[in-house]
Amino acid sequence: MIMKASKERPAGLIAIDKEMARQHADAIASYEGSAALAQKIAASLKSTGRLLLLGMGGSHAVGRAVEPLYRALGVEAVAIPLSEQLGQPLPVEGRTILITSQSGESAEVLRWFREINGGTPDTFGLTLEGNSFLARSTPSLIGAGGTEQAFAATRSLTISFALHLAVLAALGEDPADALHALREPEAPAIDDALTALADARTVVTSGRRLQGLAEAIALGLTELSRLPCFSLEGGQLRHGPMEMLGPNVGVVLFRAADPTADLVAAMANSAAEAGSPVIVFDASGEPPVEGVVTIRFGRAAGMAAIFAMLPVAQSLMLAFADARVDNAGTPVRSTKITRSE
Repeated sequence: MIMKASKERPAGLIAIDKEMARQHADAIASYEGSAALAQKIAASLKSTGRLLLLGMGGSHAVGRAVEPLYRALGVEAVAIPLSEQLGQPLPVEGRTILITSQSGESAEVLRWFREINGGTPDTFGLTLEGNSFLARSTPSLIGAGGTEQAFAATRSLTISFALHLAVLAALGEDPADALHALREPEAPAIDDALTALADARTVVTSGRRLQGLAEAIALGLTELSRLPCFSLEGGQLRHGPMEMLGPNVGVVLFRAADPTADLVAAMANSAAEAGSPVIVFDASGEPPVEGVVTIRFGRAAGMAAIFAMLPVAQSLMLAFADARVDNAGTPVRSTKITRSE
């Protein structure tokens, strides 16, 4: 056992608690306040048919999560880290470009605009800070409530997804289920999941269509617990890395009501057979996988599944870290805004 009992909640986690407490309201306000620019971005996407999603850290995970949602609407969407675009660029001509940065001030954002000479006519931003460099440099969707102050992305992720929801709605997607998930959040218990991960020295998160959500949670687990947690898309996890599985390697899977649900279930079975403690965040509506811990949600897919699962997965992320680190939520090697490359 490496878990610790926290006698007093660390200041860093208290700060994250405050961000999470307002994330649903801020996400709804962000969605409602972004319709005009979302229509312009949708018009650009209808014209180009191609979307390049650029970001770093949690912002890149958001891009990965919404890739399949745009693709389902006929948009050729690709998400890559902004640092990769700087070093190994894809052509920007004929693409709608959406740069996500919660602060709007990260080093890569500043350099990209400098090197691209201010962007392109189809470049847009997504940020929480209306006075940021990003927001001043290009038309930007602005999240409600201002900059996230706590370390590790929580509220900023939910708001970023809400801003994407506005664009998806402008493209013709019905936002009703996703908005319901924000207005009526589910709160299934995480106690059994936390117990199952008691001896885990690392956690691997994975999904199929929800792989971007898995990547966001893996990033937060690493930042807060300081353990080497990471994410692998379900097929990639199957192709060799399963050799690492065992009692000290936790596996957290995300399963929604989509055609990949059976593949996620199969991975849950395989990981459990390998001896790993397995947690499944499950909105598939299918029977739970035997021999694993299932955190159940109402049947949902796409953005509705993301909004349902994200805050509960965040709570597990915080509890996992709090059990292992005395001052979880207070960075020792990082800063909230990364200003160097």
